[in-house]
Amino acid sequence: MPPTSTVDRPSNVSEALARGRLGIPSVIFFVLSAAAPLTVVAGVVTTGYGVIGVTGIPLAFLLIAAVLALFSVGYVAMSRRVENAGAFYAYISRGLGRPAGVGAAWVALIAYNALQVGLYGTIGVAAEPVLDRLFGGHPHWAVVALVAWALVGVLGLLRVDLNGMVLAALLVAEIVVVLVFDLGQIGNPADGEVSFASFSPDNLFVPGVGAVLVLAVLGFVGFESAVVFSEESKDPKRTVPLATYLSVAIIAGLYALSSWTMTVAVGQDRIVAEAGEQSVGLIFNLAAAQLGDTAVTIGQVLFLTSVLAAMISFHNTTARYTFALGRERVLPAVFGKTSARTGAPRAASVAQSVLGLLVILLYAVNGWDPVVQLFFWVGTTGGFGVLLLIATTSVAVIAYFARSGGGENLWRRAVAPGLATIALFVIIWLAVSNFANLLGVAPDSTLRWALPAAYPVAALLGIGWALLLRSNRPDTYARIGLGAASAAAVARPEAPVAVEVTR
Repeated sequence: MPPTSTVDRPSNVSEALARGRLGIPSVIFFVLSAAAPLTVVAGVVTTGYGVIGVTGIPLAFLLIAAVLALFSVGYVAMSRRVENAGAFYAYISRGLGRPAGVGAAWVALIAYNALQVGLYGTIGVAAEPVLDRLFGGHPHWAVVALVAWALVGVLGLLRVDLNGMVLAALLVAEIVVVLVFDLGQIGNPADGEVSFASFSPDNLFVPGVGAVLVLAVLGFVGFESAVVFSEESKDPKRTVPLATYLSVAIIAGLYALSSWTMTVAVGQDRIVAEAGEQSVGLIFNLAAAQLGDTAVTIGQVLFLTSVLAAMISFHNTTARYTFALGRERVLPAVFGKTSARTGAPRAASVAQSVLGLLVILLYAVNGWDPVVQLFFWVGTTGGFGVLLLIATTSVAVIAYFARSGGGENLWRRAVAPGLATIALFVIIWLAVSNFANLLGVAPDSTLRWALPAAYPVAALLGIGWALLLRSNRPDTYARIGLGAASAAAVARPEAPVAVEVTR
């Protein structure tokens, strides 16, 4: 006798995301907005030069792009067989078993929420020069963060394609300005000489290389989210591969170019000192000298919108992870419902907004540093969590194809994912070894171990929860990783969905 269901059986219509609303350009806009090009160029790159003191950052971006391209071979191959807004959670469930999948889901929720709420810590700083120019002053950072929070929250409840149009407008302008800044820098080389020394391996493989590689990975966070929007894509089997590969290529080219032209304009031998002294202001100070105040003003406005665009993208990604878990009853069922009018994951989006509000108020009331203690510490930790998920997913891809076999050649199902897995775990080892450098704290700081340790703890709790589901709610456990088919299984239990066997 089949087990008695312990869940409600609502219509599966309310448990499906709106299909066919996103084409390839829209998905790329979501992905690149999460990558936040101007934020990375102005913030991450200057941090790498000034804090870590390694000048081989342009090469680091190209190296990480190669690793992620290898990873994408198997990732994209699996996307043709697994269409699920839960992405990493679904892939790991299918490849390594349901308990591992739920453990990954807990990690993903922490990582993406950390990336999202961390951005509220920097929106005030990004807004300061803009508001100062317009009004001769600026409000407390929390006021700016709350305005951004309200805008992101409202957009999260609207149709996903409307979010895509907003991101498109912001992103195109942002990339144009980055390229204009790059042209200004390369057109005004220090000492009249264009140097390519920052692409030399001798300037990358030095003490601190681990921290630089992790910073480079942080620059790519978001490239994997094409799969998150697969259920809403017009043609997922075509959209996801193209969006994934194009995103990696665009991000790599833009970041390598921008970080290199910065060394050209400042000088290879002076970039570390200047970046350490000027920090985020370096790129804008260079633009002021080379392009004039108008270009700086435009750049500062787009730096603000870059942070806002990343918030919108991560909000949508996080809400869809929560939705995927609610739909399969790994989280409460209310999170697995969508709006009948917009197709947006309503409850999941509201939950993400509530968390953001609580974090903003917590930091404001306690007077904590929003840039260092929220944006930098929390955001960096979120990026590290995504790195763990990418590496685990790479292993899951190998296991999935080893079990399911046909349809893919040896390169796609084993060789490329295998090479990516080795490289990714080396980067993780380097990241853990250099976590103090990454956070900018003392080597004996508790944060060095406490922040990365949150992920294995969360994974173990998730695995434990999956095992409880297997014992107490076997029907829920059986649906883990099914995606949209999970909703169909609830609505029509007499017509079981055929899927490959997973543990």
